[in-house]
Amino acid sequence: MNAPLHSAATPGTAATRTVRSTCCYCGTGCGILIETDGERVINVSGDPLHPANFGRLCTKGATLHLTDMRAGRALQPAMRTSRETPRQTVSWETALAHAAERFADVIERHGPDAVAFYISGQLLTEDYYVFNKLAKGLIGTNNVDTNSRLCMSSAVAGYKATLGSDAPPCCYEDLAQTDCLLIAGANPAFAHPVLFRQIEDAKAARPDMKIIVVDPRRTDSAELADLHLPILPGTDVALFNAMLSAMIWEGWLDEAYIDAHTEGFAALKKRLREFTPKFAADICGVKPEHIMQAAEWFAKSPRALSLWCMGLNQSSRGTDKNAALIHLHMATGKIGKPGCGPFSLTGQPNAMGGREVGGMANLMSGHRDMANPAHRAEVAALWGIPSVPDQPGKTAVEMFDAIERGEIKAVWIACTNPAQSMPDVSQVRRALDKAEFVVVQEAFAHTDTTAYADLLLPAASWAEKEGTVTNSERRVTHVNPAVAAPGEARPDWKIVVQFARQLEQRLEAAPAGLFPYRDTESIFNEHRASTTGRDLDISGMSYAMLDTLGPQQWPLPSGADSGRKRLYEDGVFSTPSGRARFVALDYHPVAEKTDARYPLHLNTGRLRDQWHGMSRTGTVARLFSHVEEPLLSVHPDDLKIYGLQSGDLARVKSRRGELVVRVEASAALRRAEVFLPMHWSSRFMAGSGSNALTLPKIDPTSKQPELKHAAVRLEAAELPWQTLAMKQTDDAVTLMHQVAELLAGFAYGTVGLFGRDKPAVILRLANHIAPPADFLAKLDAIFGFNDPMATLSYRDPKRGIEKRAEIREGKLVGIRLTGETAARDWLKSLITEGADAASLRPWLLAPLAAPPSGQNLRGRIICNCLDVSQNEIQKELAGGCDLAGLQAKLKCGTQCGSCLPELKRMTATVVVNIA
Repeated sequence: MNAPLHSAATPGTAATRTVRSTCCYCGTGCGILIETDGERVINVSGDPLHPANFGRLCTKGATLHLTDMRAGRALQPAMRTSRETPRQTVSWETALAHAAERFADVIERHGPDAVAFYISGQLLTEDYYVFNKLAKGLIGTNNVDTNSRLCMSSAVAGYKATLGSDAPPCCYEDLAQTDCLLIAGANPAFAHPVLFRQIEDAKAARPDMKIIVVDPRRTDSAELADLHLPILPGTDVALFNAMLSAMIWEGWLDEAYIDAHTEGFAALKKRLREFTPKFAADICGVKPEHIMQAAEWFAKSPRALSLWCMGLNQSSRGTDKNAALIHLHMATGKIGKPGCGPFSLTGQPNAMGGREVGGMANLMSGHRDMANPAHRAEVAALWGIPSVPDQPGKTAVEMFDAIERGEIKAVWIACTNPAQSMPDVSQVRRALDKAEFVVVQEAFAHTDTTAYADLLLPAASWAEKEGTVTNSERRVTHVNPAVAAPGEARPDWKIVVQFARQLEQRLEAAPAGLFPYRDTESIFNEHRASTTGRDLDISGMSYAMLDTLGPQQWPLPSGADSGRKRLYEDGVFSTPSGRARFVALDYHPVAEKTDARYPLHLNTGRLRDQWHGMSRTGTVARLFSHVEEPLLSVHPDDLKIYGLQSGDLARVKSRRGELVVRVEASAALRRAEVFLPMHWSSRFMAGSGSNALTLPKIDPTSKQPELKHAAVRLEAAELPWQTLAMKQTDDAVTLMHQVAELLAGFAYGTVGLFGRDKPAVILRLANHIAPPADFLAKLDAIFGFNDPMATLSYRDPKRGIEKRAEIREGKLVGIRLTGETAARDWLKSLITEGADAASLRPWLLAPLAAPPSGQNLRGRIICNCLDVSQNEIQKELAGGCDLAGLQAKLKCGTQCGSCLPELKRMTATVVVNIA
C-alpha cells in the first residue's frame, strides 16, 4: 500500500508525518519511508511493505535524509544575456518567456531539428512524457534523448532483436528460485546492493546454487561466485558464443523449445563452428575448462537466471553482447519460468519509465517504433495532431556532435550532467560553449553542466515531487511528495508544460491545447491510454490502485487484479512470427586497442557509496569515508614497472585527455588493466573526471557509447608543491562548493567531506610549481583561517613548510598545511573527534611533518551505518574474531549489509594468513 502515512506527534515536538516514496538512486526501486516535520526530511527508513526491498536499504539510500539540505540547490531562475556576463536571477515568467522566444526564433530560422532536449532516467515517468510530447508533438523534432542512452539502450536493442520487445521478462523473486545465476558485466554488490543481499540470502539458503561471475575484475560480487571468469575487456560475445557452442556439441540444448518457440538457430549454429572453448579461451584470456564448466552449469541446471548491467551495455558492441547472452536462455528453454530468464539491471531509478513513454530519439510512447507508420499514426491520433516526425532524432553522442557542428543551435538539458557523464567530455564542453542557447533544468546549482547554462531553471527533486517510477522488474510505484521544494523550484513536468504553453503562442501553425494537464495524474492517465493493447499495457493501473494495492508490475491490462510477474510463460514472443529470434552475430574486439604507447586497458565503474556525478551523495560526509578520493586501481606488479607505490600520484593519459590521480595496488585486476571510479568530476577534482579519457565510439544499433574501455598509459607525476586544508563548519556543503573553484589550474586536486555528525571539508592540491604568491592568502580567506585570535601559524621558508591552524574553544577545527602533508590522517581524526588541541601546539609550532608517535589512527570506514573502521576490524580479527564475532562485538554489517562482502574478504584473508 502506497498511500501517505501519518504518525502522531511526539509530545513537546513539532508534528511529524511519514510518507511512502522510493529511493532516487539505482533501478532496484527500493521503497522508502520518509519522516518529515513538514519542512524538511528528518529521517528515512526502508519500507517493509515494498516488494522491491521489504525494508532493506543500502548505504546511499539509508542516508538520503542527510541530502535534504538547501545548500547547493538551485533556488531561483537565473539568466544571462551573454556568455561574458554572469547570470542574474529573474522571475519564472521572464525566464519561460525568454526561453520560448529563443526556441521559437531558432525553429523559425533553422527548422525544428535545430533544437534538442537531453533528459534523464532520474525524471519521473510523467516528466518524461511531457518532454517527449513537447519535442515530437509540439515542435516536430525527434531530437529528444536521455542519459539512459549511456546505460540501457543496448539492453533495449538486445531485447528487441531477440525477444521482440524491450521488456525484462523476470522478477526479483527469481533470485531466490534459480539454480544457476550468471552475473555478467555487473557488480551488484556495489551498484545494486539490496539485490545483492537477496543473492547472498539465496546462496545461504541453497548452497548448491551455482553462481558464475563474468568480470575482468575480481569484484565483491565475484567473491561470492563459485566460478569467476576474469575475461579480457570486450570479449563477452566470444565467451557466450563458446558457451553456446559447447552446449550444442555436448547435447545440452532444449531442442523442443528451440523448434517450437524460436527461429534463426540454424544460421547462428553455422557461425558458432569455430567458437570452441579452446578458441574462445585464447580470445578471452580464461581457461577453456572454465568456459565448459560455465556452459554445463547453465545448461544442466533446472533453472538458470542471468543478470547484467554496464559491462555489457556500455560498449560499442553492446547490442551483440546482450543478444549473445539472451541466446543462452533461448537455446536451453530457460525463460518464462520461475528462476529463469535474461534480466538486465537498470542503472537509474526510472530509466524503465522513460523507455515506456518513448523518451528516446528513436522511440515513441508505449514501446512504439518510430520507423513504423502505423505506430506514428497511433501517436498522432492520441495527441490530436496531423503527424509526428518520421526520421529518428539525434541520440546522445550524435546530439552533442551536432551541437558542436552548429546543426543544433539550442539545447535543453534536464536532470542530467553531460559535461561530466558523456564520453570524451572535452568535446561535449566544446559543444556547449558553441551552442547559441543552453537551458539547464536542474535541482543542484553546482554541477559541471550548470556552468554552461544561459538559462538555469530550478527544479524540484527527490521527496518534493509526485509521479510514478518503474524499476528493473517492471514494477510501477506511485511516488508522493513529502516536503515542498525549496525557494522557487518547481516540479519538472510543470516547467515543461508552462514552457510548452508559451511556445505554442510563438510558433506558427502550432497545435494548440496539447498541454491541458493540471496535475501529474492527468499526465499518467494519458500515458496509460497510450499503452492499451501494447506489450506494456497498464490500462488497468491507476494512482488509486497503486495507493491501495501497492506497486504493480506491467503488463496490467484493464480488468486485471495485479500485474504479471514473468513474461513469455506461454512461449509466445513480441515478434511478427511470435517466435524468439536467434541473431547470427560475429565477435568484434574492443573499439580502441592498446599498443606500445597506450598499453593499459582502462575500465571505469561505480563505487559502493557514491552515485553518478555526486551532486547528491557528494553532500554527505560519511559517504566519503569508504573511499575519500578517486583512486586508480593498478596491479601491484604494474605499479613496480612504473616506479609507483600505493598512495603515489600518477598521470594517466588516453588519446583524448589526461588526469592526475592517486594510485592504489589491487590484486583484483590482472596485469595491464586499471580501474577508475566514474563519480568524480571537475566539481570534486582537478580535471574532468574519468570521461576525460573515454572515447565516443558508439554501438551501431543502440547508439550507446563505449564507456567501459579505453587504452591508456601511466607515468609518475612529480608534483613537489603540495597543500592540504581542512575545516569543520556548520555549513560544510556551501564551503565545499566555494573551495571547488580553487581546483582549476592545478595538476592534482580533490575536494570532499569527512566526519560524521559534524561534517568537515578537505582540500588536497599538488602542482609542479607553486601557485601565484597570493593564492595561499585567498585559500585562507575562503577557509576562514585569518582570525588572529583563533589562528596559530608556523612558517619555515627554507624548507617550504607552512602550518596554519584554527582553534576554537580549545579544539582544532581547521588546518592548512603547505609543503608537507604526512600528518593528514592524524589531523582528520583530531578534527572529527573534537580532540583537545593543547597537545597539538608543540607539533604545530615546530618543523615536524609526521604526527607524534603512538597515535591511534582509525583508517578508512568499512561499515558506514555504524561507523566501524578498518583498523578496529583488523584489531579484532588479529585477536581471533570471525565474521560472526565481528558482528556481535562491533555490530558492523548488521544494518544495511553493504559492507558484508568486504568483511567476508577481510575475514578470509586473516584466516589464510594464520594458516
